[in-house]
Amino acid sequence: MSATKGKKIRILLLDDHALFREGLARLLGMELDFELLVPCASVDEALRILDTTQVDIVLLDYDLGPETGSRLIVHAAERGLGGKLKVLVVTAGLSDAEAAELLRLGVAGIFLKHSAPNLLSTAIRKVMEGEAWLDQRFLRVLLAGPPTASADDRPPRLSEREREVLRAVLEGQANKEIAGRLRVSESSVKATLQQLFLKTGVRTRSLLVRMALEKFRDYL
Repeated sequence: MSATKGKKIRILLLDDHALFREGLARLLGMELDFELLVPCASVDEALRILDTTQVDIVLLDYDLGPETGSRLIVHAAERGLGGKLKVLVVTAGLSDAEAAELLRLGVAGIFLKHSAPNLLSTAIRKVMEGEAWLDQRFLRVLLAGPPTASADDRPPRLSEREREVLRAVLEGQANKEIAGRLRVSESSVKATLQQLFLKTGVRTRSLLVRMALEKFRDYL
């Protein structure tokens, strides 16, 4: 889905802060080539819109309270939207590990909220033209490539949902049991596990348990 001359860019905003959503909606509404869809406060709301509506670009906050924005990217890929949907992360801040995770998931750019407001419109248009947009501090993350296991011993930041799933995994529960416990779909549990694999750098459930016991015991 690319922007063409005379066609408006259809934008979906996902952010859990109402004041920021409203302010950004007013700002983007002033651009004649933008069409802002109903802003969302949760991944589930955004996914419902993506299932029924053509969207060109998602402006995605990373820290959504009980969940992280990477869940939207994983679910969108499961729906076959990964190659069509452009995602620009608009966030107050990220660790290098979180930025690396988002880049591995294929986001089109990372825009920091403290940047000049007019730059966001420029970033959206650049992304729609097929370019990447990265704040200067994240360029080194892109150039550095995948982090090594010894690069940072601190555990990555986990959302509340990720901690809940990790606790259940440590208790030996299967995906179906975890879904029932958290009252979510089994596919949602699988997506959260995928996020945990990406954040911890492991690929199997057993290695995830080992890392949790070594690094996350006090954190959980």
